Amino acid sequence: MAKFSKALERWNERFSIDTYLFGQQANHYLQAQKDRFQGGKALAIADGEGRNSVWMAQQGIQVNAFDFSPIALEKAKKLAQQKNVSVDFECSDWQSYAWPRSEYDYVVGIFFQFADPDERTELFAKMDHSLKPGGLMIIQGYGEKQLQYKTGGPGVIENLYTESLLKNAFPNYEILDSCTYEKEIEEGDGHDGMSALVGFVARKL
Repeated sequence: MAKFSKALERWNERFSIDTYLFGQQANHYLQAQKDRFQGGKALAIADGEGRNSVWMAQQGIQVNAFDFSPIALEKAKKLAQQKNVSVDFECSDWQSYAWPRSEYDYVVGIFFQFADPDERTELFAKMDHSLKPGGLMIIQGYGEKQLQYKTGGPGVIENLYTESLLKNAFPNYEILDSCTYEKEIEEGDGHDGMSALVGFVARKL
């Protein structure tokens, strides 16, 4: 509980700025998947200030999103109002979220690399549990070379991604896109500069 409280305090402090820590525009990799969104319902996990969930709602998707920071969620609600879309936001950590079975057509996780390997295994299982058969799992995160750039991310190698890690985590999926690349990104002050990235899109069989 002390670990959780410290993490919540740290993120609340990071989000307590006038601007949006990660900007108001959706993650570039998520935007690149625009043509894959064909109606339906999405879950945005650890959604922070709402940039990704709001963008999905703009694509005509019914979106549920959660984050454990109430400060971030207040900013997310303002962003949704500003963009004139509706998102069902819930203040919850991933352990407490209800994770309804086979509820979503899309489960989207963007830079949620707070989980250590044991936690990540459990979190990935919950994400899989809530995705419908035929639904899409969309993940963007930092790769191992990010430790060289230090332009965002957890700063510990065990929390970083490789393509094989993600493929092994979701074995009963058809891989639609799996890539490791380096790119200059400008996503607020939180993600700014040359970055080592991993993208992953797969359809649940």
